[in-house]
Amino acid sequence: MESRRYRLAVGFRCCLIFICLGLAFISGCRVRPQYFPEGNVQTGEASWYGAEFHGRLTSSREIYDMNDLTAAHNTLPLGTYVIVTNLSNGRSVVVRINDRGPFVKGRVIDLSYAAARALDMIGPGTARVRIEVLPKASPPPSAPKFFVQVGSFIVKENAEALRRELEKNMAGVYITRFTTTQQVYYRVRIRAKTRESAQELARELAARGYTAIIFEDE
Repeated sequence: MESRRYRLAVGFRCCLIFICLGLAFISGCRVRPQYFPEGNVQTGEASWYGAEFHGRLTSSREIYDMNDLTAAHNTLPLGTYVIVTNLSNGRSVVVRINDRGPFVKGRVIDLSYAAARALDMIGPGTARVRIEVLPKASPPPSAPKFFVQVGSFIVKENAEALRRELEKNMAGVYITRFTTTQQVYYRVRIRAKTRESAQELARELAARGYTAIIFEDE
């Protein structure tokens, strides 16, 4: 009799567990990915970039359009959607992360011209903001591989010359070939172990006069 009661009790508890899990899943009360150490919200100083970078390649391999609602962030997965709120005036805008930056100490996000205009921060140039991730519209956090691109050439010899020049002071320099329907490109890149080392490498290259773009492969 005791054994039968025990089995019934265990069965009842198992049913409750499955019911609770099912309700949690249906209601959306499941574990959410954490995009920041403190959760899905970050506060800090925002800046913006515009015409100087319009038409250039971003870290997501998209062409930067200053009139799109996009932004650069150093840790959020590319493709993440966030709501950015200007804490001085309450204005908000939804942007998609498609680039890396800012590379200025103390700043947390670099907004496109269109996004900065929506927040009324074109004149001041910077503003204290709150960044809130939209998890349902964003890819989950991942462990991407990083590299810094220093040049892209249609003449292979030019890429080889840059590779030899960089190898004098840096390790992990390589050339990758990229083919389109119209052209073959030879891209000079340097591998980086982490996002932080890629940022440091980009700063070092910029100080030496090179144009460095951080890319990542998810």
